[in-house]
Amino acid sequence: MPENELEFDIQEELKKLPGSPGVYLMHGAYDEIIYVGKAVSLKNRVRQYFQSSRNKSPKILRMVSQIKRFEYIVTDSEAEALVLECNLIKEHSPRYNTMLKDDKAYPYIRVTVDEAFPRVQFSHQMRRDHARYFGPYTSSGAVKDTLDLIHRLFKIRTCSRVLPRDIGKERACLNYHIGQCSAPCEGRISQEEYRKQVDQVIDFLSGRYDGIQKDLKARMKAASDALEFEEAMKYRDLLASVKHVAEKQKITDTGHTDDRDIIAYAAEGSEGVMQVFFIREGRMIGRDHFGIAAAEDDDPSAVITSFVKQYYAGTPYVPKELWLQAPLEEEEADAIVGWLSDRRGSKVTVLVPERGEKSRLVDLAAKNAKEVLEKDAERLKRQEERTYGAMQEVASWIGLPEVHRVEAYDISHISGTESVGSMVVFEDGKPKKSDYRKFRLRYVQGNNDYASLTEVLTRRFEHGLAEDKQKRDDSFTRFPDLIMMDGGRGQVNVALEVLGKLGIDIPVTGMVKDDRHRTRGLYYRNREIPIDVHSDGFHLITRVQDEAHRFAIEFHRSLRSKASVKSVLDEIPGVGPKRRLALMRAFGDIEAIKAADTDALAAVPGMNRASAETVYAYFRRQDLMEKPAQIEEF
Repeated sequence: MPENELEFDIQEELKKLPGSPGVYLMHGAYDEIIYVGKAVSLKNRVRQYFQSSRNKSPKILRMVSQIKRFEYIVTDSEAEALVLECNLIKEHSPRYNTMLKDDKAYPYIRVTVDEAFPRVQFSHQMRRDHARYFGPYTSSGAVKDTLDLIHRLFKIRTCSRVLPRDIGKERACLNYHIGQCSAPCEGRISQEEYRKQVDQVIDFLSGRYDGIQKDLKARMKAASDALEFEEAMKYRDLLASVKHVAEKQKITDTGHTDDRDIIAYAAEGSEGVMQVFFIREGRMIGRDHFGIAAAEDDDPSAVITSFVKQYYAGTPYVPKELWLQAPLEEEEADAIVGWLSDRRGSKVTVLVPERGEKSRLVDLAAKNAKEVLEKDAERLKRQEERTYGAMQEVASWIGLPEVHRVEAYDISHISGTESVGSMVVFEDGKPKKSDYRKFRLRYVQGNNDYASLTEVLTRRFEHGLAEDKQKRDDSFTRFPDLIMMDGGRGQVNVALEVLGKLGIDIPVTGMVKDDRHRTRGLYYRNREIPIDVHSDGFHLITRVQDEAHRFAIEFHRSLRSKASVKSVLDEIPGVGPKRRLALMRAFGDIEAIKAADTDALAAVPGMNRASAETVYAYFRRQDLMEKPAQIEEF
């Protein structure tokens, strides 16, 4: 491809596209990735974007108008392209992809049915082993409550002892004495009887509560008839817990017993909510919703397709069936179904119900998605005002059409020592911490903020230009739409001088302070612009300013901490790197080491009496030689 993106001739590059499967990446004005897609034939798919605008959604038309260049990666198969597409979307979060905003992990309940005396455990993931898994559940707390109930009901062991090999080797643990384990480790229950309890657990987790409820009622009545009221109350409480769990499983699909996920969504403006119902063995065990970046005019099939790919790329469990609100996109359907089947290890069926009970459940999921969206609409609107809206308010103050990415810088030092610089990044009003950068000053000595800023800005943008020439994509190659300096005219001129020498044109604004060092306005193009101190834009400026200060100060503090440890302990004869590390691990900081007596110092692994006495004597001499102010710096 051409070395300079300005030389990229889209029509010429379209002619060079291969007819192979692969992934394509669209780049915007600042060479950022704005869209990632996959294709059975790169040649046919990519060309479609630049042909007649007929049948294209407004979103696609906006995206195409911003494409400055594209690149592609050829794969051996469509399935391989699908996996690569999911990975690249997650890595780059392109602006025009329908993005799954929530990255959630779901817990499972694991029953080790392959063991002679099985256990019931909490599991963060579903592995391909011989255990039986139930879930995924939408709440870790609900899983822990269920496990607690199971142990009280069925007295299943929780220990890691190997049974029957270790039967009788150790005494029963506390769980046996509080009535939550049947103590197979002491042979107090046979393997056959224990297995019956495990089978009851599996019935319970499968949603079959009738048997256990009848059994608890019978036990409660028998205890009451025998005037054992405390025992009867115990069974009453257990029965109430079981009813509570059963009550949560209100939706029962009596005609189907397979596992399935039901997926539907609702959208308004640029926000959307995807709702997923989890049906396991015919019963709804939970539901969850996900924020998505999707607009009302987006094609429903495209939204559903994008969600299915991103969601099932990140979750370890794929059910036997998916019931969807809209069909998968025709050109991707076969590849996605094949990919899902490979992940599951057996055939996965994807349906779009049109009538009957199946359609009712999909409609119910869509209704729930709409309710979540309406409930969160005001919150989302306010959040957008404080972030993206605030960023555009700042842009309007200084006469820019729009601003998406802002960078701010700060210098931190104490009396000119250990000077450091920080770079913080905000995109659409939100901090993008993955793009933050730290600078340890190399060339500037002493207390000179202007010179320090010159070094930091020069290194930052020279690095960005160098990386751009090598076609690398990182936080340095993505230049900001606006640079915000903490000071006024002086700092703005420093930044403009650096950018001018490097041939870079980026707007720079400064923050003008009042007599109390509070921001009162913005300095831009040689004039002060007053701002509303009660506005969202003002609060955003304050957040950017505070974040730059915090990041610089934390970096400086960490360097001072490392320097203080090195400057003190490394000066003590006989204390090398291993002993220094052992002392810091044992005492935590220099002050604690100073306060320790020789016995405590000698007890540290790697230390001996002689080295302990040396350390003790060193700090006593320092106390006599150093001034209090110097001691406090440690």
